[in-house]
Amino acid sequence: MRKSLSVILSLCLLIAMMAVAGCSKSDDSASDLEYIKNKGNLVVGITDFEPMDYKDGEEWVGFDADMARAFAESLGVDVEFVEIDWDNKVMELDGKSIDCVWNGMTLTDEVTSAMSCSNAYANNAQVVIVRSDVANDYQTVEACKSLRFAVEAGSAGEKEANAANFTFTPVKDQASALMEVAAGTAGAAIIDSLMAAAMVGPETGYENLTYTVALNAEEYGVGFRKGSDAVTALNDFLVKAYNDGSLMKTAEKYKVQAALIEQK
Repeated sequence: MRKSLSVILSLCLLIAMMAVAGCSKSDDSASDLEYIKNKGNLVVGITDFEPMDYKDGEEWVGFDADMARAFAESLGVDVEFVEIDWDNKVMELDGKSIDCVWNGMTLTDEVTSAMSCSNAYANNAQVVIVRSDVANDYQTVEACKSLRFAVEAGSAGEKEANAANFTFTPVKDQASALMEVAAGTAGAAIIDSLMAAAMVGPETGYENLTYTVALNAEEYGVGFRKGSDAVTALNDFLVKAYNDGSLMKTAEKYKVQAALIEQK
């Protein structure tokens, strides 16, 4: 009786182990691209970042938003834009609350080690933003060290602030950093040069602000979950969009054509 019971228990344990192994194999071999197609939508993590992702009325527009919409259409799925806390972007991806981060994201070592990233599609830099009436006083990194900065938490701007030993306060996003300078609650901000070109200076929403020092040179890419095969699909899409002119046409629409990188 004991021998029979032992055999039964062993068989049960073997069956359970085979079932677990089968599930693990299925999960490991699952295609992230097929996951996106099966659920019928591409969920894109963004922040308010003109000219890449910003709202026109109730609709998200911008160079990145328009290209994300076109990529989703090429997959036969809808697109959904979700505002995220930039500092939590990797957690949002891994938890599958979003499928990709497409928001003028700098391809830093930290980003590329935590995500599967597309080929670079645009050049950028981190620049110092100050009030126009004091800009002449802050034309070097050393001069800027006397200022208190506002920077987006978890961003390339925060990384450059640390590297330069600036005094800074992390804020929600780059738009918030600009608001701090405009309101006088921060002496300066660090934001992307493409955003600066669209949002500060004459005939913009922040005509009394300007940019001075460029702190680095960098490139933008799109991030998916680590190991995602959707990256290959996006790279193929970007090559096609570059060759048929639609990538350039969208870049010209948002005046970022000078930053565009050839896709091949």
